[in-house]
Amino acid sequence: MYKSKIQIALFTLMVFSMPFITSNCKKDDGTNLIQLNLFSIEDDKQMGADVSKEIESDPVNYPILSSSQYPDAYGHLVRITNEILNKASLKHRNDFVWQMKIIHDDSTLNAFCTPGGYIYVYTGLIKYLSSEDQLAGVLGHEIAHADERHTTEAMTSAMGRDILVKLILGDSSVLGQVTTGLLGLKYSRGHETEADLKSVEYLDKTDYDARGAARFFEKLIASGQSGGPQFLSTHPNPDNRVEAILSKWESLGSKVGQTFDSRYTDFKNSLP
Repeated sequence: MYKSKIQIALFTLMVFSMPFITSNCKKDDGTNLIQLNLFSIEDDKQMGADVSKEIESDPVNYPILSSSQYPDAYGHLVRITNEILNKASLKHRNDFVWQMKIIHDDSTLNAFCTPGGYIYVYTGLIKYLSSEDQLAGVLGHEIAHADERHTTEAMTSAMGRDILVKLILGDSSVLGQVTTGLLGLKYSRGHETEADLKSVEYLDKTDYDARGAARFFEKLIASGQSGGPQFLSTHPNPDNRVEAILSKWESLGSKVGQTFDSRYTDFKNSLP
C-alpha cells in the first residue's frame, strides 16, 4: 500500500540531498505546473478509501446525511457533480470513485475532496450559496484537487526524507502518519490557483456559468465573511482570485451560462 516506483524514488533521493524533498518546477501563479509526486494512482485511491472510512466512522465530527433518508438532496448533488464529471476533460474520470456525501453541519461553509475522488459537502455551504452555478464552481475546484493529484504532490513535498525512504522501502510503521496527515494538509498557492482555473475550464463545458467560483468569492467578500473553505481562506486573496477566474473565463470565450436559481432552491429545501 502507498508504494511508488522504487527506481524513480531512489534516484530522486540521491539527486536531492536536502532535509525535505520539495523540488518542483511549478510556477507560483498556477501555470505550467509540473511537480514531483512519488505516489501512484493506486496510492491515491487507497488513501482516499482509508480517509473515507475514517470520516464515516466518526459521526460526531462528520455527521453524514443518509442517502436513503434524503434521496432528493443526494439526487441534486449527484446531478450537479455528474454534469461536471461527464462533460469536463478529466485525467482520472475512470480511475477514481467520485463518490458524493453530504455532511449535516449548517455552521460550516466547506467542501473537500480526498485523493481518489471522495467528495464531501457541508449543508452549511449548500444553504449559504445562492445558485447552482456557485456550488458547481466549488465542486469543480475540489474535483480539480483530486484529478490533478494535488494532495499526494503536497505530501511528497511536505514529508520528511526519512519518512519517504521508509515508505519507499515498504516500512508499514509510517503509513498511519501518511493517512492521518491527509485531512490537515494544506495546498500550495500554485495548487489553489490551478484548481480555480480548472473549475472555470470544467464548467465551460457544461450549461453552468463558468464563473461560479468567482460568484462565491464575491458573495463572501460582500458579506465580510472571514471563514469558509480552506481554499477561500488561504492564499492568494479572494479579490485576486476573482480577477484570475474572470480573466480565465474571458480567455475561453466569455460564454454566459445558466445559474439555475430555482432548481437550487429545490435542492436547499430538500435538506433537513
